[in-house]
Amino acid sequence: MRIAREGWPFIAAAWIITGVVAWLWWPAAIPLAVVASWVIAFFRDPIRPGPRGDRYVIAAAEGHVVHIIETDEPMYVKERSVRISIFLSVFDVHVNRYPVDGSVELVEYNKGKFLHAAEEKASLDNEQSSIGMRGPRGRVLVRQIAGLIARRIVTDSKVGDRAAQGGRLGLIRFGSRTDVFLPLSARPVVKVKPGDRVRVGGTVLAEYA
Repeated sequence: MRIAREGWPFIAAAWIITGVVAWLWWPAAIPLAVVASWVIAFFRDPIRPGPRGDRYVIAAAEGHVVHIIETDEPMYVKERSVRISIFLSVFDVHVNRYPVDGSVELVEYNKGKFLHAAEEKASLDNEQSSIGMRGPRGRVLVRQIAGLIARRIVTDSKVGDRAAQGGRLGLIRFGSRTDVFLPLSARPVVKVKPGDRVRVGGTVLAEYA
């Protein structure tokens, strides 16, 4: 199992604590071992197979689709867009991946609150990092949003980087949300609906007409 590099300090700390408690009184170490095993699972970093190419927009995160709405996106897309919001529970893979090929033109971090990430207003109020990329069919914006438990957004991207579809974009620790904005002028056909479970780098969120 592949592990995200940010996870190793947490994994090591969890198992060291478990080992110390087991040495002192082994019954108390049983629930700690369960937690330590969960920490390993949380930081897993699988490579998902799935469609690739200019026609597809693939899932930038793993979890459940909570919102699909039309909205104005003034930061980067700068036009009417469809926003696909994916909620990541503490049991989901938390590595984010690029939904399209392209070049990174915007990376902007904003401090904020830590509201429940599935709430609509979290997209405006919560801590977040926005990554804008120019893809084969125009601009695409991915927004990493912290949640109630998440306290650290990791964004690998820098302006000028090449975005490789399915390549790692970053990671959000412990419960969060990822939004993908697609301009309506590019005529994306959304292939998911609220309640659907998507797999990061594997599920097609939308196809271009």
